[in-house]
Amino acid sequence: MTLLASLVVAAAVAWAALYIAGELRAAREEASRERASALLALFAPAIAAAQADPRAYLVWQPIATIARQMFPAESAALDRAAGRTFPFTADQIQAAHAQWTADWLAWERMHDAEYKLKAAHAASEIAATNNSDVARGRVDAIEREKLDLYQRRYADYVRTAKALQALLP
Repeated sequence: MTLLASLVVAAAVAWAALYIAGELRAAREEASRERASALLALFAPAIAAAQADPRAYLVWQPIATIARQMFPAESAALDRAAGRTFPFTADQIQAAHAQWTADWLAWERMHDAEYKLKAAHAASEIAATNNSDVARGRVDAIEREKLDLYQRRYADYVRTAKALQALLP
């Protein structure tokens, strides 16, 4: 009888241990799903921002790297669900760099055309005023303005382009 009671108690303890272990495993899995869901929610605006402006990668990619290091299992689950590296792939960052360069070239052409037009108006003013000092000063101011704006924008372009390149593996 004591043996039977001992077996019943041992079976109850084993069943309870298995039940608790199962509940703990389920709780860990649920916590992991919640963390993955939080990461998904965190990076949804980042994906939209990066599509709108290549500079957004400079803010969000380092955060994504930290998140991937802190939550490797959840990041792997998101990668599997997305079928690629989540939230950003190297190809997306490379495409952002290419877009940044294309945008720069378009701005450069527009900038050049705008200032050629301004210079032409100033040149016609010089011709109309018989080379007045005021008109010549205006031409010089237009050239300085063109160069200053170009240099500021070029510095921003180079800084951002290098930073985007640095994000690539």
